[in-house]
Amino acid sequence: MPQKPVIHERRIIADTGILTVEQVDLEFANGARRLYQRIVGTRDSVLIVAVTPEHSLLLIREYAAGMDRYELAFPKGIVEPAEDPLAAANRELQEETGYAAHRLEPLRSVTLAPGYLLHTTHLMMARDLYPQRLPGDEPEPIEVLPWPLHDWGSLLARPDFTEARSIAALFMVRDRMLGPI
Repeated sequence: MPQKPVIHERRIIADTGILTVEQVDLEFANGARRLYQRIVGTRDSVLIVAVTPEHSLLLIREYAAGMDRYELAFPKGIVEPAEDPLAAANRELQEETGYAAHRLEPLRSVTLAPGYLLHTTHLMMARDLYPQRLPGDEPEPIEVLPWPLHDWGSLLARPDFTEARSIAALFMVRDRMLGPI
């Protein structure tokens, strides 16, 4: 395994309150020095694939400001301070879909762009759902769409289902529920 670079200096060059941009002065084992910039997320996030007894997946449609359009994705949100990812997943599920889960199972923790983004998303599967709503912080009502798991291919073909975390979670749940294809 290669030796990690030596960090000579870290300097914050922007802070939005949600994200921080750092400049990092690195020296590699071969003596090469580089300045890198990275985005540091202040908190981890969760993404939840909620599975109904009929093997439908609960998707949400909400405005994605980064893409400037409405997107289909699985419910997701930030892990609050002193909250564990399982509790955050159940809270976000209630806020965004109006359901809670008796069973929450971690699938995997993933990163998005590890070359320049320090942020982890914990992917969860929720089962044994029951109606339970918590107030959320969304600016408009979120549309909840059940999607049959067996029709996962049609979901992938949709132009409004593009979020990589949701796609990765879909494959993990598909393989867990239906077996590898």
